[in-house]
Amino acid sequence: MTATRVLVLNSGSSSVKYQLLEMTDESRLAVGLVERIGENQSRLTHVCLRRGSPVASEGERRERVEEFADHEAALRAAAEELAADGLGLDSPGLAAIGHRVVHGGQWFTRPTLVDDDVLAEIRRLVPVAPLHNPANLTGITTAQTLSPGLPQVAVFDTTFHTTMPEHAARYAIDVGTADEHRVRRYGFHGTSHAYVSRRTAELLGKDPSEVNVIVLHLGNGASVSAVEGGRCVDTSMGLTPLEGLVMGTRSGDLDPAVVFHLVRVAGMTVDEVDELLNKRSGLVGLCGDNDMREIRRRIEEGDERAQLAFDIYIHRIKKYIGAYYAVLGRVDAVAFTAGVGENSPPVREAALAGLEGLGLAVDPAANEAEGPAADGARLISSRDARVAAAVVPTDEELEIARQTYALVTGREPRQTG
Repeated sequence: MTATRVLVLNSGSSSVKYQLLEMTDESRLAVGLVERIGENQSRLTHVCLRRGSPVASEGERRERVEEFADHEAALRAAAEELAADGLGLDSPGLAAIGHRVVHGGQWFTRPTLVDDDVLAEIRRLVPVAPLHNPANLTGITTAQTLSPGLPQVAVFDTTFHTTMPEHAARYAIDVGTADEHRVRRYGFHGTSHAYVSRRTAELLGKDPSEVNVIVLHLGNGASVSAVEGGRCVDTSMGLTPLEGLVMGTRSGDLDPAVVFHLVRVAGMTVDEVDELLNKRSGLVGLCGDNDMREIRRRIEEGDERAQLAFDIYIHRIKKYIGAYYAVLGRVDAVAFTAGVGENSPPVREAALAGLEGLGLAVDPAANEAEGPAADGARLISSRDARVAAAVVPTDEELEIARQTYALVTGREPRQTG
């Protein structure tokens, strides 16, 4: 049996998301999520989308509520569910396991087969990604235990941004200090920005090398990228995912002296400031909510705090659109993606309002409508707009699967959505 399937694993601090894809037609065979790992009431949700054996039920949704003490227990349970569908990790049809790894530094510029040296480098990057890389490592080492001999591929969130020129990636601090401690702008959400920029070019009927796109990945975490001819030339997140846009719980751009002030004047510890900026700032810090749907509901009821939070959020987005327009010189499209970007017409409308001078204008009806494409990708710009505005649902799992499969088979990944 030819190995044409890829299992994609996204291991978080207390969860594991997984999808099994058949790469001949890029269809999903199974998807699942294990939540609350380490708690008494852990939950595994598994859906079989295409059976791999006569006993499996296509479209069946199964749940298990029990204690999964660690990631190994969670992954073993997921493997059991896949095996019950005839899609087990020992299947000869499985070509590789692709892992999302958040931080790859500046050294990993492409998907990479995991070996001891790669694992060691991911561990060395833990200080600049303490919330993400440890969980990613656990997912990889557990998968190695469960499937010895199967290729394990690391696909890094930072890879797409390694094409940034030095003048975009460097901070203006002492070069020796920066190099010694790896202080530079890395960027994140790279698999999403890569997928969405290519899919946007397809919507325009052009090759990615011909298109300049500003991608707005707006979720609880949010980032912007300037993509010139398929290559990232700037992005809003930096050394960590804290820099850039106002996010659900993160502050985004901030005067660095705010940290000194809070330490010296407020008597806060560095860890307390870290928690403040990452977990108690952004939308939740401004108005107590980080769910855009709830914020919009409060605005409709006349809530001034919610309105101010929304206005600050939009103002930051507009600043980055303008900045990246200047960086690119010519913009063919602005693309909205991720939870808020895909599902909040008011955010899209407000973000582009007043930018008619830049050639951007939203068609109200198109902005509210669902897209005709199977994946929901669509243009929402008015007919007379010089620059296209698009909604492009991201598909990070498919992007990881494509890159993983291309690496283990020696084929180029597909360049369209």
